[in-house]
Amino acid sequence: MSQRGRHQESKTKLEISPSETMKAEEENYKEEDKEPKSEDWRPPSVFGAADLKNRAVGLYNIGQTCCLNSLLQVFFMNIHFTKILRRISVPVCGTQKKNNVPYQMLLLLEEMQRGKQKAVSPRELAICLLAHRVTMFVQYDAAQLFLTLWNLLKKQMKNPELVEKLSDLYTIGVQEHLACQICSSETKRNSSMLTLPVPLLDSGFYMLKTLEECLQCFFHPEELTGHNMCFCEHCGKKTPFRQCVKLVHLPQTLTIHLKRFCFGRSAYIHKISSCLPFPQDLDFNEVLTEQQCQAYDSEKAAWQYELFAVVAHSGSTSCGHYCAYIRSLTECKWYCFNDSLVEQVSWDDVKSTYGHSDLSWGQTAYLLFYMKKHPQ
Repeated sequence: MSQRGRHQESKTKLEISPSETMKAEEENYKEEDKEPKSEDWRPPSVFGAADLKNRAVGLYNIGQTCCLNSLLQVFFMNIHFTKILRRISVPVCGTQKKNNVPYQMLLLLEEMQRGKQKAVSPRELAICLLAHRVTMFVQYDAAQLFLTLWNLLKKQMKNPELVEKLSDLYTIGVQEHLACQICSSETKRNSSMLTLPVPLLDSGFYMLKTLEECLQCFFHPEELTGHNMCFCEHCGKKTPFRQCVKLVHLPQTLTIHLKRFCFGRSAYIHKISSCLPFPQDLDFNEVLTEQQCQAYDSEKAAWQYELFAVVAHSGSTSCGHYCAYIRSLTECKWYCFNDSLVEQVSWDDVKSTYGHSDLSWGQTAYLLFYMKKHPQ
């Protein structure tokens, strides 16, 4: 394994659910809302860290923070996100400033952009997250922490326009369908998702071969029979149902969660390290069928994507390490952000995260971030 993937962390693992995080936020906001609102403050233009003339800047690992560091670099390298972040309002009092996640992220980004050090510490942001009952200095699931960070950002951005822009940048729109197989009655519900959690195994527990197959599997209809039957109001009893999800809207930045940690045939969670290739260019019109989409032609015309970032995991379910491979949107060069170590890499280095069944401790892609080529 290369130097980028050698770091391993202790076996302590503790996760906090998004619902607990949101409850903590609500309690904090009961106090914050009593404070007067500040005027909009707009700092100098903010771009991705590696898009500056200065060298790219890393983040020190201050105690099992490799997951947080990797996600922060993905946020900061996204110039569409930093354009939103630099328009936030500055909290009025000191306590609010310390407990405001968007503001602490902006301060951290500005410190990185001064370019005077090879790496900076995310300590103040970590303390801020602790104030919102986000357990720090433990092993984390990157998909869960990404959701937690995003929810905190959205909750603490007071400006409705910025909240809308943040949602437009990351939120996926889907329509859930549930149809009775006896009377054909059907219910539909529109919902939103922050990530597409695609399986790596099909219904028969066989490994899927490509990312495109994983996406097709996610949107494939599922038959609910036996113990999974649902109660039908029209039939007055439990009947077999057909369940499916149809794609309605894709955002500017699309996040795909590769579900490498699963139960499989056993009762224990294990990691799937098998090879799963993912393309640099992804066109959803070529991946999904007409029956799997519920979108207008004008919406589907912008469904061409280019790979922007990969958050990779090395190790097992109980002990591991995260790093991020990110493509500069202005330089079109790939960088590897491995805590305080940042270096330019090649596409072959990125492809090394496809995985390999014989290398259970090797780097494997866990989160994929794609950017629209031609946004509407």
